[in-house]
Amino acid sequence: MDTRDVVFIALFAAIVAALAVFPPITLPVVGVPVTAQSLGVMLAGGVLGAARGGLALVLFLALVALGLPLLAGGRGGFGVFLGPSGGFLVGWIAAAFAIGFLTELFWNRLNYIVAFAICVAGGVVLLYAIGVPWIAAVAKIPVGMALTGSLPFIPGDIVKALVAAGVIVTVKRSYPIITPRARAQKQT
Repeated sequence: MDTRDVVFIALFAAIVAALAVFPPITLPVVGVPVTAQSLGVMLAGGVLGAARGGLALVLFLALVALGLPLLAGGRGGFGVFLGPSGGFLVGWIAAAFAIGFLTELFWNRLNYIVAFAICVAGGVVLLYAIGVPWIAAVAKIPVGMALTGSLPFIPGDIVKALVAAGVIVTVKRSYPIITPRARAQKQT
C-alpha cells in the first residue's frame, strides 16, 4: 500500500462521515428515517475497489468506535455497535468490500446497469443479510419481523444504488482508480 492508497482510504472515510450531514429523510406513514451514509459505502467499494473500499469503512468505523460523532444524528461511540443498527454498521465493511470485488471482477464490462446491479447486490442484499438478523438478535424478535420493519428503507437504498452507479461509471471513464481483477481462466 502506498501513500496514494492511504489518501484514498482516508478520503472515502471522510466522504462517509460528510454524508452524515445530510438530514435524514423521514418516510411518510412509517416514520423511518433514511440517511445518506450507505451511499458512501457503495461509492467506497465501487470507486476504490475491494481492499481500499473495505479499509475506508474500517477506518470510519474505528473513528466511530472511538467516540467521534460521525454517524447521522451525531451518534458515535462503541455503544452504537451494540444496538439494533450495529449489524448494518459492521455490514458496511463487507458491503464495501463486496461491491469493490464485484466492480473489479466486472471492470471490463462495467456500465450503468452492471454497476447498479453490483450496488444492489452488495449495498442492499448483503447489507440486509447482515443487518436484519442482528436487529432480530438484539431486539429479541423474529427475523421476519425484523425484515418487515426494515422494508421501508429499501426504496431509499435503491435510489442510493442508482446514484452510486452513475458516479462509479463516471469515475471509471474519467479517472479510474480500480485495477481490474483477473477472472479465473478455464484450463483446457
